[in-house]
Amino acid sequence: MQRLAAALHSQLPSADAMLVTHPQDVRYLTGFTGSSAALVLHTGATPGRKTTKKAPPAILFTDGRYIEQARQQTKNAGVVIAQGPILREACAWMQTQHVRQCTFDVEHTTVATLDTMRASIAGKLRRGFFLPAPALTARLRETKAAEEIVRMRAAAELGCSLFERILTAIEPGKPEVEVAAQLEFAARKAGAEAMSFETIVASGARSALPHGHATSQRLPKRGFVVLDFGVMLSGYCSDMTRTVHLGRASVAERYAYDAVLEAQLAGIAAVKPGVTCGEIDEAARGVLRRAKLADFFTHSTGHGVGLEIHEGPRIAARQRQTLEPGMVITIEPGVYMPGRFGVRIEDMVLVTRKGQEILTPATKAWIEL
Repeated sequence: MQRLAAALHSQLPSADAMLVTHPQDVRYLTGFTGSSAALVLHTGATPGRKTTKKAPPAILFTDGRYIEQARQQTKNAGVVIAQGPILREACAWMQTQHVRQCTFDVEHTTVATLDTMRASIAGKLRRGFFLPAPALTARLRETKAAEEIVRMRAAAELGCSLFERILTAIEPGKPEVEVAAQLEFAARKAGAEAMSFETIVASGARSALPHGHATSQRLPKRGFVVLDFGVMLSGYCSDMTRTVHLGRASVAERYAYDAVLEAQLAGIAAVKPGVTCGEIDEAARGVLRRAKLADFFTHSTGHGVGLEIHEGPRIAARQRQTLEPGMVITIEPGVYMPGRFGVRIEDMVLVTRKGQEILTPATKAWIEL
């Protein structure tokens, strides 16, 4: 909370409160995992007043479904069980605390929600009360604390074990959805709370679809199978992709796989504190450019992972943000040839003080089943 308050003072010194409604941000700040909540951080930073060094007060508003859960889970904040609409009660509380200006997250606040918030403020205070702000909590979440890394490493290790198990289920004629179902069932049996996202199993010509979610299509006798999946443990996501081949591969298929693997390893090797996200992207993309395959690499090289499967930083061309120790990112170059085949290889990578650590060390060696 103190880091968030300091960031708020730095970027918007006139604001004396922050309203947080995105569920993952609320969980990060308080530990509360319910689906309905609004957190008010009251900094007391009214114009002309010096910033206090004490932890700012915070109040979590939720509804009657979460009475016991909120009291058991919530840390660093008081809890109010709203008798009416949560946002209205949160706004009413701010007025009792003489808040003059409150920030909201522009990335997660809809126009309709903002209208509701403004309508909850007395007319004489309404104008200028809510200030749009960058995603300050999301920015803090990019750098993981030690306990978060422990959880993410466990989720990543579970994902790796699933890949080893699912290899025995990949055979010609089996529907993609059946492979995905077996993988997800194994994940649940192993303790996963949920999958991080809809499992991708894309085979044959469908492997050229970067987000080819599993369908009833049957695995071919010969061709690539792209497996992109992740699990959630203790609220934290894992993410990995492996590509295997059924039957004997063509020269072009093997060439593409080797090029993607070389690009992926180059991207990982470039990861270290102080390097820009754009430089990481170029390290991977440059390999594919030299292999004359860059035109078939149609997405960014990676993204942050944490409480959400897609977080900052964004590992893409011309991104100037620099990596910091504690960030967890993916490196996932791919080659997609429409109507023919596709290849992607992805790992989760922890930025360390001296370089990087691969959190998903499952084999990336060529596998021909």
